[in-house]
Amino acid sequence: MNKDYEKITKASYVKKITIKVITYVFLGICALIVIFPFYWMVLTSIKSFSDYNGEMIPKLYTLRPTLANYLTAFSEVELGRYMLNTVIFATLTTVLMIVVVVLAAFAFSRLNFKGKNLVFTLFLSLMIIPNELVIITNYVTIVNMNLRNSYVGLIIPSIMSIFYIYLLRQTFMQVPDEIYYAAKVDGTSDFNYLLKVLVPLARPTLVSIIILKVIECWNSFVWPRLITTDSKYFLVSNAIEEIKSNGFGRENIPAMMAAVVIVSLPLLVIFMIFRKQIMTGVSRSGLKG
Repeated sequence: MNKDYEKITKASYVKKITIKVITYVFLGICALIVIFPFYWMVLTSIKSFSDYNGEMIPKLYTLRPTLANYLTAFSEVELGRYMLNTVIFATLTTVLMIVVVVLAAFAFSRLNFKGKNLVFTLFLSLMIIPNELVIITNYVTIVNMNLRNSYVGLIIPSIMSIFYIYLLRQTFMQVPDEIYYAAKVDGTSDFNYLLKVLVPLARPTLVSIIILKVIECWNSFVWPRLITTDSKYFLVSNAIEEIKSNGFGRENIPAMMAAVVIVSLPLLVIFMIFRKQIMTGVSRSGLKG
């Protein structure tokens, strides 16, 4: 019996180890597939123009790395100004959106008013409408308000997010009702309860929303291209498109890759620093309600 038990235990252990090895090998291959385009982008950006054009077969390494392409990217295109514009756009949009989302999530999670569930259901139903369908309407509205080529025109259509309202509402609803009723008995106003109780408890979710919104603003392409024609308001997405469309981008691929690395680096840094907060915030939102 002991020998049979040892055989079964050993076979089970070997099976478990084999499954783990296969899993990690598969995940490693997937990781390499995902990482390779970034590696190729960075590698190309540090190759000289002559080395890149002289390669009959692209090499996976370079013996003569250079940072000249990064200087070229900044000199050929006003990349610094575009990045500053994007920082301003992302910051203002995120701050205004957080105010709107927090107030709306509190109203739908804690306040009682007639038709609340119906209104929230209608809000959720709007999520099935693709953003592309409302772009023309937003464009006509912004143009009629004479807000084209302005930060206001860039920001207004981006300060509302039904998904983030839903996400934060679910987090607020996880706070027991007894805390709310106790706060009301103590004479706490709804606004103070929101700021002193709900917002601190929902901090991981709020951090996730802020990070995701900043990434969304940084990657915004269609709306900035549509609403801005003045280079004073161009974002990084406009910079990449400008590099691609002019002769500089088509001829000097290493310099173009350097510009893409510069634009992508802030997002990679933000995600690497706050990835745990993003996962925690999303997981804590739950599915209650």
